Formats: sequence, structure tokens, C-alpha cells
Amino acid sequence: MGLYQEIRDYLPYNEQEEQDKEMMLRFMEQNKDYLERMNRTAHFSASVWVMNSGRTKVLMVYHNIYHSWSWIGGHADGEEDLAAVALRELFEETGVKDAWLVSDKIFSLESLTVDGHEKRGVYVPSHLHLNVTYLAEAYEEEELVVKPDENSGVQWFEIEEALAACEEKWMVERIYRKLVDKVRRMG
Repeated sequence: MGLYQEIRDYLPYNEQEEQDKEMMLRFMEQNKDYLERMNRTAHFSASVWVMNSGRTKVLMVYHNIYHSWSWIGGHADGEEDLAAVALRELFEETGVKDAWLVSDKIFSLESLTVDGHEKRGVYVPSHLHLNVTYLAEAYEEEELVVKPDENSGVQWFEIEEALAACEEKWMVERIYRKLVDKVRRMG
């Protein structure tokens, strides 16, 4: 099944997801380069919300561009299998080798604004990340590794500590709390 169908079949959790799902589908219909960051208006990205097996802790990275603790993720860069992108980013950004998706189904959808910034000495204009999130689990005991060109810290946090550590108020209120609530409702 392709990404368009996966998003189309996804049942939104709340109004934010309903609105973002419709926008994503329209954007995909109107832009063939939706998986490429060369599309300067918007492009797809994948994130992974990584929890320990007891689902009491979440793995976060200290993101160098946003200057905040955040989830793990990255650009699709032409790859339609966003679950694979999310797991690849998990390994690249944290060193975690032994992680698994709780489900291969989409866990969350969100449209995220990205402010203009410099990356590797090149200015990147403001744009949208049409983001697909997956839920994963990993072992806390696994060695964590910083990826210096992207983050300056990798750490497990108790859930409420993770939310308090994030400096991006909108992300905490609109996205991370939603993810925590969805996990809790799963049991």
C-alpha cells in the first residue's frame, strides 16, 4: 500500500489530525515532489515516538536547530516507506539498534512549521513538514550515541519530565501531549 492510501485510511484522533490529513492528501494530489525537500513549500518527514517497554519513559534528542529536547525524525528524501525512514532516523540520531514499531500503521499525523534556519552553512527557508509519526519501543539499556551535526544530547525521560524539558510550547501542548494520551488510551 502506498503512502497516499495509508494516509487516506488513517482515522484521525482529533480535529488537528483531521485538518492535517486533508491538507496532506490535497498537497500530494497537487505536488509530485511531496517526498523531496527540494519542494520549498512543504515535504514529508517521519518521526518516531520511542518508549521503553513499560511505556513509562520516552527517548528524546536535544535538537541543535530548535535548541530543545524533541522526538526523533527526519526527511523522507524520496522514500515513500516512512516507517523505514523513522527507524533509520532513530538509529542515525541515537545509535539505538534494537527498536521495533508497535505497529506498522501510522500513529499520528501533523503539519509542522519549520522556521528558516541555516544547515551546514546554507540558508533553508521557512516551510512545512507534513509529518507522519510511528510508535516504537526500545530497550533503555542500549548504548546511546549523539549525532553532533544534528543533536547534542540523547536521553531517556520519564514522560512528564520529557514534556517539561521541551522548550517548544506548541509541540508540547499540541503534539507530545496528544501522543502521550494516545499511548495511555492503548493501555
